[in-house]
Amino acid sequence: MKTILTIILCFFTLTILAQLEPVKAGVYKWTDHPVKASKDRESRKILEGVSPHFEYLEIHATTQFPGAKPGTAHANDDIEECIIVKEGLMKVTLEGESTVLGIGGVFLLMPKQMHSLENIGDTNLTYYVMRYKSKKKMNIERGEIAGGSLLLNPQHLVSKPSSRGAGRAYFDRPTAMCERFEMHVTRLDSKGLSHQPHKHIETEIILVLSGETAMMIEGENYKGIAGDFYFMPSQLFHGVSNTSDKPCSYFAFKWN
Repeated sequence: MKTILTIILCFFTLTILAQLEPVKAGVYKWTDHPVKASKDRESRKILEGVSPHFEYLEIHATTQFPGAKPGTAHANDDIEECIIVKEGLMKVTLEGESTVLGIGGVFLLMPKQMHSLENIGDTNLTYYVMRYKSKKKMNIERGEIAGGSLLLNPQHLVSKPSSRGAGRAYFDRPTAMCERFEMHVTRLDSKGLSHQPHKHIETEIILVLSGETAMMIEGENYKGIAGDFYFMPSQLFHGVSNTSDKPCSYFAFKWN
C-alpha cells in the first residue's frame, strides 16, 4: 500500500513541477502579496517557479502573532530552506536543541533535519522562507562537510566598513542543494550605485531591509523599499543603487 501511495505522490509532485514557470526577473513588492490569515498567524506568497539552478523555488513570508502555537516539528525530505527574520524573536528548535534569532537572523536548514519555529516575543514574529530543490542531485554529505545547518544572528558577525558604507558577511559555502550559496548584508550610506552593473553565473536575490533602492536588470529599471525582493536569474546584467541621500540596506544572496 505504501509503495502505491509513494508512486501516486511522486506522480503528482512531478506533474506540479512540470507545470511551474520560470521565476521572472524584476521586483516583487511586499504590498502586492495577498495575505492569507488564520487565528494566530498570516502568510504572504511571494514567488514560486523554477530558476536556472533550481527545479523548484518558492518564497513566502509568515507572521506568527504573539502566543501563536508553534508548528509541528518536521523534516524536509528533499527541500532545503533559508529563513530570514524580518521582525520579532524566533526560537528555532533544530534536532532537539533551541536557539533564539532576532531581526536579521538567518537559519540555513539542510534537508532531513527535524525543526520547529516559535514566536517567543510579545510582538509579531515575521520571517521569510526560501524553499528550493536543485536540478542536480542532492548532496547531503557535501552540505554536512561544509558545516550543516546554520543559525546566525547579525550581532555575532563582523561588520566591515567599505567606501560606500559597510558590509556583513553571513556565509559563503556549499550546501546539500548548491555548489555555492553566498549571503551578505550591504549598507549604502548615500545616493549612488553599490558597484558597477555586472553579471555572473549565480542567480541572485536582493531583499531590501531599509531605505529607497533601484535595480537595473538588462536595461529595465525597478524600485524597491523595505520588504521588496529583486530577482536576477543567472547571467543577467544588473546593478543596485541607493536612490536617496539617506542610508539603505539589503540582503544579497546568490547561488549556483
